[in-house]
Amino acid sequence: MIRRLVDSEDPDRLYTVTGGRSRAGDAASFDIVTLVTSRADATPGMQSEYVRILRVCRAPTAVVELSADLKLPVSIVKILLADLLERGLISASHPSTPTDPLQLPDPAFLKQVLVGLQKL
Repeated sequence: MIRRLVDSEDPDRLYTVTGGRSRAGDAASFDIVTLVTSRADATPGMQSEYVRILRVCRAPTAVVELSADLKLPVSIVKILLADLLERGLISASHPSTPTDPLQLPDPAFLKQVLVGLQKL
């Protein structure tokens, strides 16, 4: 379904949303699991996509979730997020991965989960 939304998206609209940009300098710092949190409220006259991002991200939200909520391709959302990050209106963090082997799940348990999922 997401693929159809992206394929049917009007290229002129995407061009307008990003101000004609296909890349933003800080967009590389975002991946699909980056958690975004609003640091400020929207201001009058702000572009509607920015307003929606700031509202949705009152609680930490993954980039991929924002893309689905906004019905925009991830690449476009990353450009918008880079703009907001540059203005200090959002913060971005990456989910942490435990470095201590004792904090990682037991491989036997993960295997059982995998087998259970395959049976579904």
